[in-house]
Amino acid sequence: MSVKIAVYPGSFDPVTLGHYDIIERTSKIMDRVVIGVLHNKSKTPLFSVEERVKMLEEVTAGLPNVEVKSFDGLLIDFARSCGASVIVRGLRAVTDFEYELQMAQTNRVIAPEIDTLFLNTNLKYSYLSSSIVKEIAAFGGEIGEFLHPQVAQKVIEKFSQNTGADGKQEKPSGKGIL
Repeated sequence: MSVKIAVYPGSFDPVTLGHYDIIERTSKIMDRVVIGVLHNKSKTPLFSVEERVKMLEEVTAGLPNVEVKSFDGLLIDFARSCGASVIVRGLRAVTDFEYELQMAQTNRVIAPEIDTLFLNTNLKYSYLSSSIVKEIAAFGGEIGEFLHPQVAQKVIEKFSQNTGADGKQEKPSGKGIL
Protein backbone atom coordinates (compact mmCIF):
# COMPACT_ATOMS: atom_id res chain seq x y z
CA MET A 1 0.00 0.00 0.00
CA SER A 2 1.43 3.37 -1.01
CA VAL A 3 1.52 6.41 1.24
CA LYS A 4 -0.70 9.26 0.05
CA ILE A 5 1.19 12.53 0.30
CA ALA A 6 -0.38 15.93 -0.33
CA VAL A 7 1.26 19.32 -0.71
CA TYR A 8 -0.64 22.40 0.44
CA PRO A 9 1.21 25.42 -1.00
CA GLY A 10 0.83 29.10 -0.20
CA SER A 11 2.48 32.22 1.08
CA PHE A 12 0.80 31.97 4.53
CA ASP A 13 1.69 35.59 5.35
CA PRO A 14 0.34 35.07 8.00
CA VAL A 15 -1.33 31.68 8.38
CA THR A 16 -5.03 32.24 9.11
CA LEU A 17 -7.68 30.05 10.72
CA GLY A 18 -8.97 29.46 7.20
CA HIS A 19 -5.60 28.00 6.20
CA TYR A 20 -5.55 25.90 9.36
CA ASP A 21 -9.02 24.55 8.57
CA ILE A 22 -7.78 23.29 5.19
CA ILE A 23 -4.61 21.83 6.75
CA GLU A 24 -6.51 20.01 9.49
CA ARG A 25 -9.09 18.57 7.09
CA THR A 26 -6.39 17.48 4.65
CA SER A 27 -4.49 15.76 7.46
CA LYS A 28 -7.56 13.59 8.07
CA ILE A 29 -7.79 12.35 4.48
CA MET A 30 -4.12 12.04 3.53
CA ASP A 31 -1.34 9.97 5.11
CA ARG A 32 1.08 12.89 5.06
CA VAL A 33 0.68 16.62 4.38
CA VAL A 34 3.55 18.88 3.42
CA ILE A 35 2.79 22.57 3.77
CA GLY A 36 4.84 24.39 1.16
CA VAL A 37 5.67 27.96 2.14
CA LEU A 38 6.38 29.85 -1.06
CA HIS A 39 9.35 32.17 -1.26
CA ASN A 40 8.07 34.61 -3.87
CA LYS A 41 10.84 37.01 -4.84
CA SER A 42 8.38 39.38 -6.53
CA LYS A 43 6.50 40.11 -3.28
CA THR A 44 7.48 41.81 -0.04
CA PRO A 45 5.87 39.75 2.71
CA LEU A 46 5.27 40.91 6.27
CA PHE A 47 7.10 37.83 7.60
CA SER A 48 10.23 36.16 6.30
CA VAL A 49 9.97 32.62 4.93
CA GLU A 50 11.67 31.36 8.09
CA GLU A 51 9.15 33.17 10.31
CA ARG A 52 6.22 31.79 8.32
CA VAL A 53 7.61 28.24 8.50
CA LYS A 54 8.06 28.59 12.28
CA MET A 55 4.50 29.91 12.77
CA LEU A 56 3.07 27.05 10.73
CA GLU A 57 5.12 24.52 12.70
CA GLU A 58 3.74 25.99 15.93
CA VAL A 59 0.08 25.95 14.88
CA THR A 60 0.28 22.45 13.33
CA ALA A 61 2.27 20.87 16.18
CA GLY A 62 -0.78 18.82 17.17
CA LEU A 63 -1.09 17.28 13.71
CA PRO A 64 1.52 14.48 13.61
CA ASN A 65 1.28 13.81 9.87
CA VAL A 66 1.92 17.45 8.88
CA GLU A 67 5.31 18.96 8.11
CA VAL A 68 6.31 22.39 6.87
CA LYS A 69 8.92 23.20 4.22
CA SER A 70 9.79 26.30 2.24
CA PHE A 71 10.23 26.31 -1.52
CA ASP A 72 10.72 28.52 -4.52
CA GLY A 73 10.34 27.73 -8.18
CA LEU A 74 7.63 25.60 -9.71
CA LEU A 75 5.07 24.03 -7.41
CA ILE A 76 5.15 20.85 -9.50
CA ASP A 77 8.89 20.48 -8.88
CA PHE A 78 8.33 20.93 -5.14
CA ALA A 79 5.45 18.43 -5.12
CA ARG A 80 7.59 15.87 -6.95
CA SER A 81 10.47 16.40 -4.51
CA CYS A 82 8.07 15.63 -1.64
CA GLY A 83 6.73 12.50 -3.34
CA ALA A 84 3.26 14.05 -3.45
CA SER A 85 0.48 12.71 -5.63
CA VAL A 86 -1.93 15.52 -4.69
CA ILE A 87 -1.83 19.31 -4.49
CA VAL A 88 -4.47 20.75 -2.15
CA ARG A 89 -6.05 24.12 -2.80
CA GLY A 90 -8.64 25.89 -0.68
CA LEU A 91 -11.52 27.67 -2.39
CA ARG A 92 -13.37 30.61 -0.89
CA ALA A 93 -15.36 31.90 -3.85
CA VAL A 94 -16.04 31.39 -7.55
CA THR A 95 -13.21 33.77 -8.40
CA ASP A 96 -10.79 31.45 -6.56
CA PHE A 97 -12.09 28.50 -8.56
CA GLU A 98 -11.51 30.12 -11.95
CA TYR A 99 -7.87 30.88 -11.16
CA GLU A 100 -7.21 27.59 -9.35
CA LEU A 101 -8.79 25.52 -12.12
CA GLN A 102 -6.51 27.13 -14.68
CA MET A 103 -3.47 26.41 -12.49
CA ALA A 104 -4.60 22.82 -11.84
CA GLN A 105 -5.07 22.15 -15.54
CA THR A 106 -1.65 23.59 -16.34
CA ASN A 107 -0.03 21.53 -13.59
CA ARG A 108 -1.81 18.41 -14.88
CA VAL A 109 -0.27 18.92 -18.33
CA ILE A 110 3.20 19.37 -16.80
CA ALA A 111 2.81 16.53 -14.28
CA PRO A 112 -0.02 14.13 -15.15
CA GLU A 113 0.84 11.98 -12.11
CA ILE A 114 -0.16 14.76 -9.69
CA ASP A 115 -3.82 15.63 -9.10
CA THR A 116 -5.29 18.76 -7.53
CA LEU A 117 -7.80 18.41 -4.71
CA PHE A 118 -10.05 21.42 -4.10
CA LEU A 119 -11.47 21.87 -0.61
CA ASN A 120 -14.16 24.44 0.04
CA THR A 121 -13.23 26.68 2.91
CA ASN A 122 -15.44 26.45 5.97
CA LEU A 123 -18.20 29.06 5.56
CA LYS A 124 -17.07 30.94 8.66
CA TYR A 125 -13.74 31.63 6.91
CA SER A 126 -15.00 32.17 3.36
CA TYR A 127 -14.22 35.89 3.42
CA LEU A 128 -10.85 35.58 5.16
CA SER A 129 -7.46 36.27 3.59
CA SER A 130 -4.01 37.09 4.91
CA SER A 131 -4.20 40.43 3.10
CA ILE A 132 -7.37 41.42 4.93
CA VAL A 133 -5.85 40.42 8.28
CA LYS A 134 -2.74 42.52 7.61
CA GLU A 135 -4.85 45.50 6.60
CA ILE A 136 -6.90 45.28 9.81
CA ALA A 137 -3.75 44.90 11.92
CA ALA A 138 -2.02 47.81 10.20
CA PHE A 139 -4.85 50.09 11.27
CA GLY A 140 -4.90 48.76 14.82
CA GLY A 141 -8.00 46.61 14.44
CA GLU A 142 -8.77 43.40 16.34
CA ILE A 143 -7.44 40.29 14.55
CA GLY A 144 -7.94 37.63 17.24
CA GLU A 145 -10.94 36.05 15.49
CA PHE A 146 -8.90 35.33 12.36
CA LEU A 147 -5.64 33.84 13.66
CA HIS A 148 -4.30 31.41 16.25
CA PRO A 149 -3.36 33.43 19.37
CA GLN A 150 0.41 33.01 18.91
CA VAL A 151 0.16 34.12 15.27
CA ALA A 152 -2.01 37.11 16.18
CA GLN A 153 0.59 38.15 18.75
CA LYS A 154 3.37 37.94 16.15
CA VAL A 155 1.36 40.06 13.70
CA ILE A 156 0.70 42.68 16.39
CA GLU A 157 4.39 42.70 17.32
CA LYS A 158 5.42 43.05 13.67
CA PHE A 159 3.19 46.08 13.18
CA SER A 160 4.28 47.63 16.48
CA GLN A 161 7.85 47.55 15.14
CA ASN A 162 6.73 49.58 12.12
CA THR A 163 6.27 52.92 13.82
CA GLY A 164 7.43 56.16 12.30
CA ALA A 165 9.84 58.72 13.76
CA ASP A 166 6.90 60.53 15.38
CA GLY A 167 5.92 57.32 17.23
CA LYS A 168 2.75 56.88 15.15
CA GLN A 169 1.90 53.63 13.44
CA GLU A 170 2.85 53.64 9.77
CA LYS A 171 -0.22 52.88 7.69
CA PRO A 172 -0.22 50.99 4.39
CA SER A 173 -0.06 53.19 1.33
CA GLY A 174 -3.33 53.93 -0.39
CA LYS A 175 -6.83 53.65 0.98
CA GLY A 176 -7.78 51.13 3.61
CA ILE A 177 -10.01 48.35 2.35
CA LEU A 178 -12.13 48.19 5.48
